[in-house]
Amino acid sequence: MVSPNDNNPNDNNNIDKIAKPSKSQYLSQHTAGVLTAFGVSVLIVAIIGLIFGLKIGYSRGLSHATAQIKQAADGEEISARNVKALKLKVDTLQNQVQTAQQERDISLANLEDLRDEMANLRVTNLQLEQGNDFLTESLAKKGGMPLQVIASKIVPLPENAYEYRFDIGMVDTSNSAKNLTPKLTLLDDVNMVEVPIQPRQYDINGVARIRGRFVMPNNFTPKQVKLELSAGGQTAEEIYDWQFGKPVADMPYSLEESPESDKRPISVIEEEAKKKQDENAQR
Repeated sequence: MVSPNDNNPNDNNNIDKIAKPSKSQYLSQHTAGVLTAFGVSVLIVAIIGLIFGLKIGYSRGLSHATAQIKQAADGEEISARNVKALKLKVDTLQNQVQTAQQERDISLANLEDLRDEMANLRVTNLQLEQGNDFLTESLAKKGGMPLQVIASKIVPLPENAYEYRFDIGMVDTSNSAKNLTPKLTLLDDVNMVEVPIQPRQYDINGVARIRGRFVMPNNFTPKQVKLELSAGGQTAEEIYDWQFGKPVADMPYSLEESPESDKRPISVIEEEAKKKQDENAQR
């Protein structure tokens, strides 16, 4: 058996040569190790970057998708609100249309009634005109009817004003209209005040209705009223005592608020006033 110490020295040199690599081999192995580590590091960094990129992209995509979903939901909510408001507006317009149609139907019905009433009034007026023409013609053939006062009335108004009403009758033998000229005078013990009458003349062939208003002069209180008439060569005169009647309960506050002169026959006005007084007395 041979011990190591007994080995050949050359063998030890060979062993040393095998155990210790050369400097170039060491540099090559070291460079390969560095490159391998650098490649692994780059790979790890790439993997980490890819992971972060995916995470960031996912987050952004999720945020964008969430925003789109919210926007769509808001749009749907706005659309639903708009539809509801539009439906309410349509319902309101339909109700207005129905109301307008009902008012139109009522107006048309009232208009039809008014047309019927106007037609009836035309017929009545034609009948009255026919009767009036017949009477005036009959009176003219019998010598006519002399100029006369059928009815008279002076009523108080606000602001010291008065309204005169005279119904005058006359039928000439020629059965034609004549010019009627009235003259109204207020009298006290020593003074006379002529009341201006407008128009100054009226046509008369049957009945003429004289209506008008005047303001009483200051510090003047009449005792009598004189009415003078002339028409077709005839004259007539009437003198009335000035009398103060009962206070008028429903008198307007001003002359502007007073209604226009009442052109109805005085007998009709008096009858209506008497009927109203009787009704008030019974209450």
